[in-house]
Amino acid sequence: MRLLVLGGTEFAGRAVVEAALGRGWEVTVFHRGRHEAPKGVRTLLGDRTAPDGLAALDEDPGEWDAVVDTWSSAPRAVRDAARLLRGRAGRYVYVSSCSVYDWAPPAGYTERAPVVEGASADAGLTDYARDKRGGELAAVDAFGADRSLLVRAGLILGPYENVGRLPWWLDRMARGGPVLAPGPRDLPLQYVDVRDLAEWILGAAERGLSGPCNLMSPQGHATMGELLEACAGVTGGAAELRWTAPEVILEAGIEPWTQLPVWVPPGSDLHDALHSADVSRAVAAGLRCRPVAETVADTWAWLEDIGGTAPQRLDRAVKGLDPEVEAKVLGTTEGV
Repeated sequence: MRLLVLGGTEFAGRAVVEAALGRGWEVTVFHRGRHEAPKGVRTLLGDRTAPDGLAALDEDPGEWDAVVDTWSSAPRAVRDAARLLRGRAGRYVYVSSCSVYDWAPPAGYTERAPVVEGASADAGLTDYARDKRGGELAAVDAFGADRSLLVRAGLILGPYENVGRLPWWLDRMARGGPVLAPGPRDLPLQYVDVRDLAEWILGAAERGLSGPCNLMSPQGHATMGELLEACAGVTGGAAELRWTAPEVILEAGIEPWTQLPVWVPPGSDLHDALHSADVSRAVAAGLRCRPVAETVADTWAWLEDIGGTAPQRLDRAVKGLDPEVEAKVLGTTEGV
């Protein structure tokens, strides 16, 4: 297979590139040159947001079996790239998000759930949900419903993470001491390891899958307890998990998902939307999810390898809980 990845140097895009190289595919990466591309790829440089930013791609004679695009900003960038490539690529895979659904989708929602209104393929930067939906519309407009695959990913974890969720938990565990562990301990989670996401995308492109697809683990693949216990264990076991009721956390004004990454209270619209999707289509199409302990261990190994500080996307809010707030809720000043 000949694969073109738009991006391909960070997190999800990089995982797709590495998985494709592992399969022996011929890979071209189009990116801005801000980060080094994986070895073994053919590189084209350009900034798709700049005037004539697609010139290197336009002038290149290459043709590809599939394109993978992870763009999450102004939809018109997807529109321009997809229109340019529609006669030179067999399939357009757009990595979208479950955020495109009209908020808040009920537990068990499928790909047929209503999506946000007001999105456009021609739009500039709006908000995350409409930007992703606009990107979907752009891909379908250029390639048609039969040659476009819309990967509606949920929570993505794993090596190269530049959003700050799992790296924050790992860093917090490494500091040790009493840790505010948001309960309940058996709270079911949905997420996908970025490498499992990448392998699924490549398999789906190879088989010619089209249309929208929710892409995350089946609900309960892991629990909050399993995730945090794996984090505590892999970082040396110096952290003491103190499981705390959701009511206590919310009464303290702590914001789920951002101040305590991954976690959202059970029974809430937020939990239904982020951890309760129907993923039967993805599973039927070959999704396989590795154990949470493997995701955690490999992410910690990567963090140690790069010196302990994860990269952070500038267009994403910084995650994590202030140590003083944590100590106040726990009723202790240890570690502050």
